[in-house]
Amino acid sequence: MESAREEFSNIEGWGTDLDKRNRPAYPKERMPPRLPGVHWDQPVQQRRAVEVFHSTERPGITPVFGTSVPPAGVSGMIRRRAYKLSENDIRHWLMLLFADRVDVVEGLLADARKSPQARVAAGAIVVGALAYLLVMRPRARRSR
Repeated sequence: MESAREEFSNIEGWGTDLDKRNRPAYPKERMPPRLPGVHWDQPVQQRRAVEVFHSTERPGITPVFGTSVPPAGVSGMIRRRAYKLSENDIRHWLMLLFADRVDVVEGLLADARKSPQARVAAGAIVVGALAYLLVMRPRARRSR
């Protein structure tokens, strides 16, 4: 009886785990050397100037986080409520999605207050959304 190496050697890729030099990903599997002169195991905690949300599954916020768009308005209130729920609760994610949509509307309203062109664009979006809800939506229901 021939050995397993000879028996399966006609299968492409078989036996690549036998010798590390024969494994394509082997160089990437090695642990890279530690950078010289690094004096910390974890970055220094970034200071908070605005409210930062974090998961209920974690004890605190990550050392580094983004603060470009702090929570504000109705969308911020929705996000605050969402982050009180666990990440494995579907309501958490649905509330965050809804908060994003509310944030878009809040942004349109803020733009509309600033410029006349934005008022026209925001009005067109509102009219389009209402037209869809009043005209197209009932037709889709009837065609079922």
